[in-house]
Amino acid sequence: MFQNEKGDIYLESKIVSIELTPVHVPFKELIRETMEKGGGLGMAIPAEEVWLGGDFVICKLFAEDGTFGLGEAFVWLPETGILPETIINIIKHALHRYVVGENPFHIEKILQKMDNNVARNHVAKGLIDIACYDLMGKLKGKPACELMSDHTVNEIPLAALIPLADTETLVMLAKMFYKLNYKTFRYKLGTGIDEDVKVSEVIRDTLGTSVRIRVDYNQAYTPEEAVQAIKAIEPFNIDLAEQPVRADDFVGMAYVQKRVDTPLMMHEGFFSLQDFYTLVELKAVGVLGVNSERPGGVTNALKAIDYAVKCGMGTVIHNQPLGIASAMHIHLAAAKYNALGHAPELFGHIMMEDDLIVTSLNYDKGIAKVPSGPGWGVKLNEKALEKYATGPTLTIGKSP
Repeated sequence: MFQNEKGDIYLESKIVSIELTPVHVPFKELIRETMEKGGGLGMAIPAEEVWLGGDFVICKLFAEDGTFGLGEAFVWLPETGILPETIINIIKHALHRYVVGENPFHIEKILQKMDNNVARNHVAKGLIDIACYDLMGKLKGKPACELMSDHTVNEIPLAALIPLADTETLVMLAKMFYKLNYKTFRYKLGTGIDEDVKVSEVIRDTLGTSVRIRVDYNQAYTPEEAVQAIKAIEPFNIDLAEQPVRADDFVGMAYVQKRVDTPLMMHEGFFSLQDFYTLVELKAVGVLGVNSERPGGVTNALKAIDYAVKCGMGTVIHNQPLGIASAMHIHLAAAKYNALGHAPELFGHIMMEDDLIVTSLNYDKGIAKVPSGPGWGVKLNEKALEKYATGPTLTIGKSP
């Protein structure tokens, strides 16, 4: 046993092996049908890449006593630009050297070593970080959120997501989620300014003025068009507008933010902490958006949220993960609940046909319950992992 500078007592434990499995989980049939009504992707992103389900990497980090922590990373080529095999290969050929043999409680040291020796690869590094938090929680017998903060909550109100679709489908989905007690709604725009106004009017008229609404353009417009588009819907009292311009156009984001009242949020173009710092300095965003892949794991997400608070910004935690990363997002939201200011968006349980965990998370009436138990509080369904695996599990290191 030993103590860190805060006086916390940690177990002397080392990571002895890593297991990595690529998986593909199809969308539920209803989700595929709904997305087809919006052009195939359910959003305005200018991509031709087929999207019929989620591609993931599931990670196990083993300690000497056989305890293992779980991590999960989601990838999609039009957004992350990498495949599950990309993550597995960079961990196999490089990153594992700075993980195996290290104490999981020394996560800052692990991350620094990975950054010093391997540029970028934020998603792969984040996958390791996420598994470390689960492992730390299991070794200490504490929920992961209690490793992040002394002040946590037990449940999290969620936002509902509405894809691009015909008016009848939009109204049906809005009413359905409203009846399920959702109080915040994010819907997709970007097919044209007049259509954006029409959709926003339908959403606001359907839901009334008591709910909060936010929009996602998925890179649909040029900066000049984005200014016009956002100004056109501002009368509907929009909380925030996500990614109105190209992912790589930080200057374009700044151009738009200076000319509209609605806070902007970057998603497709945000990968690292430095990306967020740069966006803030450019005055290109008014809200932080984070998930398990951006800016890579729990440690960097906590730093980004703290920086957002310092800058007077709220945070949206958003993703469509499987069960492991859904639990991770819920724990993160529980630890930073008072700093967020916006309801998290978690839609994996609605979109994916399986969550790959033994007991599904508790979502009821628009509320996510924080899983009980150590770490993320979930157990991997090994049979489901085998079913949805797209390749063999890679083992690095010695079995405990």
